[in-house]
Amino acid sequence: MTEAMHRILVVEDDPSIRNVLRALLESEQFRFVEAPTAARAEIEARAHKPDLLLVDLGLPDGDGLTVIRHVREWSPVPIIVLSARITEDQKIAALDAGADDYVTKPFSAPELLARVRAALRRGVRGTELTPQLRFGDVRVDLARRTAQGPSGEIHLTPLEYRVLECLARHAGFIVTHNQLVQEVWGPHQQDTRGLRVCIKNLRSKLEPQPHRPKYLVTDPGLGYRLRPDEALQ
Repeated sequence: MTEAMHRILVVEDDPSIRNVLRALLESEQFRFVEAPTAARAEIEARAHKPDLLLVDLGLPDGDGLTVIRHVREWSPVPIIVLSARITEDQKIAALDAGADDYVTKPFSAPELLARVRAALRRGVRGTELTPQLRFGDVRVDLARRTAQGPSGEIHLTPLEYRVLECLARHAGFIVTHNQLVQEVWGPHQQDTRGLRVCIKNLRSKLEPQPHRPKYLVTDPGLGYRLRPDEALQ
């Protein structure tokens, strides 16, 4: 699918911001669909089956989180939150509701377009797990659970492979601490200390400069993301 065929639903109550987004997205040959309310968003999402949603959280008839949760009940479509809410708790709530990424207002047009393209690439890949990861000179095969570096085989523990698998399923996007802990350690776990230790160990084994990670990146207060343009092949 080419970018000219991608349809993007913008859920935003401010008409001036919708107009800016329309001009920006249409200049990149995206098809533009808009919804000024939460109720209209669900109608347009089901009618147009967009390839991506841009969702504001503050809507006149409800919260954008409700839109995200309802869409997630029937679709894995990539969702990017575009909101003036900037606290960590608000960002975490959006990501836990099912959003893939979070961009704060005022936004940079080049950054927003880059996030949109990354989200669309993930949407094309679907939910299939990419089995091959590259970290500079290190190669990790998730299917075979092997890792090779310039000096030979690198030993990763089963726990470390599970963390990598979870990050790879959401490559390029924030995976919250809570989501990682529950997917890797179990649904009733909340302690993130083991996760921090695991990420530190993975960086020491996979990153060219563990203290300046470029592949396993921290989003402060939120979680971690695997950078696909540099890590996935």
